[in-house]
Order: sequence, then C-alpha cells, then structure tokens
Amino acid sequence: MSQENIYVIGHKNPDTDSICSAICYAYLKNNISSENYIPMRAGELNAETEFVLNSFNIASPELVENVYTQVKDVEYRHLKGVSKDISIKKAWEILKENHLTTLASVDKRGNLIGIITVRDIAMTYMEVYDNTIISTAKTSYANIIETLSATLVVGDLKDTVRTGKVLIAAANPDMMENYIETNDIVILGNRYESQLCAIEMDAQCIIICDGAPASKTITKLAEERGCSIISTPYDTYTVARLINQSIPIDHFMKKNNLISFSTEDYITDIRDVMASKRHQYYPVLDENEKFVGLISQRNYLNAHPKKVILVDHNEHAQTVDGIDEVTLLEIIDHHRIGGLQTMNPVYFRNQPLGCTATIIYQMFMENGVDIPKDIAGLLCSAIISDTLMFRSPTCTEIDKTVCQTLAEIAHINIEEYASALFNAGSKLKDKSDEEIFHQDYKIFSSDNFTFGIGQITSFNEEILESLKPRLLAYMKHVYPEKDVDMLFFMLTNIFTEDTELLYYGKDAEQLLAKAFKKDAVTGGSITLPDVVSRKKQVIPTIMIAANE
Repeated sequence: MSQENIYVIGHKNPDTDSICSAICYAYLKNNISSENYIPMRAGELNAETEFVLNSFNIASPELVENVYTQVKDVEYRHLKGVSKDISIKKAWEILKENHLTTLASVDKRGNLIGIITVRDIAMTYMEVYDNTIISTAKTSYANIIETLSATLVVGDLKDTVRTGKVLIAAANPDMMENYIETNDIVILGNRYESQLCAIEMDAQCIIICDGAPASKTITKLAEERGCSIISTPYDTYTVARLINQSIPIDHFMKKNNLISFSTEDYITDIRDVMASKRHQYYPVLDENEKFVGLISQRNYLNAHPKKVILVDHNEHAQTVDGIDEVTLLEIIDHHRIGGLQTMNPVYFRNQPLGCTATIIYQMFMENGVDIPKDIAGLLCSAIISDTLMFRSPTCTEIDKTVCQTLAEIAHINIEEYASALFNAGSKLKDKSDEEIFHQDYKIFSSDNFTFGIGQITSFNEEILESLKPRLLAYMKHVYPEKDVDMLFFMLTNIFTEDTELLYYGKDAEQLLAKAFKKDAVTGGSITLPDVVSRKKQVIPTIMIAANE
C-alpha cells in the first residue's frame, strides 16, 4: 500500500515563520512517522523568506492554491488502456475479468482515443447483418485466429482483411461457383472438392472447421494462388457465430465528444457532469492528459479528503481555500485561538511564545531528533523574523534561548545575520504596491467585525516613509474589493521600535482614537511608539475597542 501524503501548510500570504515552520515540521514528522509529510505554501514568498531559503540552500515548498478534494483523492479504477485493434471478443473478456462495463482505448503514447461499452458490444450482435462487415472493419488475421482459437496454415499473420465477404460453403462445388467471389472468406469443412473450388475461385482465405487438416495438395495450391488457410477446432456453426467477434473495437467504439476527467479536477465539479450524463464510468486522465483509469459515481462517494496540518495560524480567514473539506490532523501555533472549527478532534498545540518555530524546536527535543544545520538555520531565521530580533513584546526568554542554540548549530552570528535578513526584506524598490501590501497580510474577525492588516518591518526609516503615500493610495483603491470593514497596514521600524499605522475604512479613525487613547485621529495614519507586534499590541487592542 502506497504512502498517503499529508500536507503541512502555513497561512495565506506566508511570512518567514510560516514557511520555515512548515518545512521543519514536515522534516520532523518524516523522521518520526511512516507517513509522507510534504511542506506546502499558501502564497508567494516575500523577499525576506527567499533570502532565508537561499541562505541555507532549501527549495521553496510547492504552491497550493486550495485543498479541495480532487479526482486524485478518489479510489477510482486504475487501469491501462487497450489498443483500438483488439477484437470485440478480447474486449469482452477484459470487461468480464475486471467487472467493468466500459473500456478505454489509447494510442501508443497513452492518449485516450475512444470508449467502448458492454452496450456497444451487445449492439454488434443485434444490428450487424452485413456479411462484408469483416472487411469493412479492416479486421486483422491475428484477430480472427485469436477469436477462433485457430492456426494459420498458409498466409501472413500481419495481413488485414480489406475486401470481400464471409460465407459458408454449404452447397456442392457446382453451386459454390455461383456465389464465391474474388477475395471472399469461405468457411467450410474437410471436403477436398469444396476447398479446391474456393481456392480456384480466388477466395482470399478458407477457414477449415472441426480441426480437419489441409492436404498437401490444397496447401501447395493455396500458397501458389495467394489464398490463406486457417484451421480451427470449432464447428461451422460456432465459427459463423464467433467470426464477427474478431472485428476490432475501433469500428464500434465512440471516438468523438468523449467526456473525461482530469486527476486535478475537483469532485464538486465532476458531480454535476455525472448527474447530467448518467454514464456508468468515465475516463480519468493525468496531468499530462494520459489515460490512467475509470471513475464512477460510486467512486467519488468514497473520496478521501486531503490530510492537512496547519502551522502558524488557526484563523479560518487565513487558511488555504478548501480547509473545510480536509481531514485536519494538527494545528501548531502561537497566535490567539481564532474561529476555526473542526469536524473531529485534532492535536492542537498552542503556546504563548514569540514564534511557531520555537514550538517546533521543542518538539524536536521531545522526540529526540537531531536538528541538521540547514533546518536549524530555518528555525533560527523564523524566530529572528517573528520576534524582530527579540524586540517584539511577544518574544520570551524561551525564544531567545532557543534562537541562540539554533544559531550555534547553523553557524551564524545572530546580529549580523538578522541585519542581512531584514535588509533583504526591505528591498521593495522593484515590487508593486499590491505585492508589498499582500506579502504579510492577514484577515481577522470578531463577532460582526472583520478587518485586514498587513505589516512591513525595516531598519531603514527612509524606505518606510517612502512607502506611506503609496500604500495609503493603494488601500483606498483596493478597499471596495475586500470583504472587510477596515484595512490597516503597519510600517514598523525595528531600530526605533515604533510603528506608523495606516488605516482606511468607515469609522476607522474613531476606532483607532478609542483603541489607542488618542484625542483625534486624522490623515490616514497614526504613530504608535513602542509598538512593533501586530499579534500582541495591535490586533488585541483593535478587537477590544471594536467589541466595547
């Protein structure tokens, strides 16, 4: 049984802690579990996080836009497609063996080219009366021999019947001369005279029934006249009944307007198609559009939702889209407990620390797993970033101690590395207003109040000051599109340990005046001395004021 993937995902618009914690926790889980844990990201990397990953030569986690249940999460029938040249009889045997009603035909590259069903096969018996159908369908000698359990005495197995009709030599040779035509296929017994007549009338093939041998004279004459000889153990009646089953499925299968699904399709989307079309099985194609199997309505009812672990968040608004459909296994976080609800109990670890990476370090220690240099570098970087190099009021002595321990393992000087890290995050010259605003943007809700808040941190006051008019204009522009009551953005100076809080939205001025005890708030921003933490100093203060 193959391992099932479990995805470790941080919040939307991920910061350094979100990305590094996802990578490091997946590494830990892979060392203590037999399952396959994969770190993912729910948004684009910011410049600071790119700097961290490059510093320790770690690949960026794959981007996941949503975790809705897909066809690849369903236990559909994994099958190989068949050649369009196989016989109706062979197709029936495959269908019966696999308890299917539908068979997919593919080309040599695995591309879907047609579908044949049990109903299609039944119709070949009920509606095919033309005795030229074998040639019309361009039936191969290989198919005829396989279908009749026969032996090719004279002829080439690679040949194909392209002209002529099929008939039974039931009359005497004199009468046979009146209805055998050039290139016909003649079914007959062991009568020498009938065999001779058919060959002399230029039949392309004679099928000798009941396992009767062909004499040397007949064999030599057939070779000279270019007539094939097939010997079958079946009697004449059985041969006449079976020979149409040698027709290739290509002649009967449906080739146009095929309905298929991709492994990447969402279950919610394919349900509507299945409900309207009512086919029993539908072909499944992989991401390269190659056929990989068949899916039925019964299959998607047994879909297995993706398994997910969340790190560095527990607010529903911050989760990757589709979180309500997954099997949520764990939440590892250091923020306030938000409004995320789960269908089943989960392992929920929430500690009042400055960084999720600190919690994950503790879990490494608890499980006795050594931390390699690159993983230590990521965890250390996350703590430096989230605690603003220990300046944030969320930072604890535990965070400091852990960060120093990790720095020794990663062989980095905290102050020098932190300066380079924050400078990398401050390089915003080539980024658009949209990219800057959303690189660390989160949404929070409380009762009937919802607001979005982003943050940029820097040692450089000039950079922060230059961003202020740009972001104020952007907030005003984008506000109608956001499903929030207010928008906020923190321009945080790490060196001076203060924040310029930008705002936009109805009643935002009155709310901030009330929250931060200001006589009046105007102009789109307020200065907040000794405020650097969004989590501990800004969000709770706004929430309390809004709920009073």
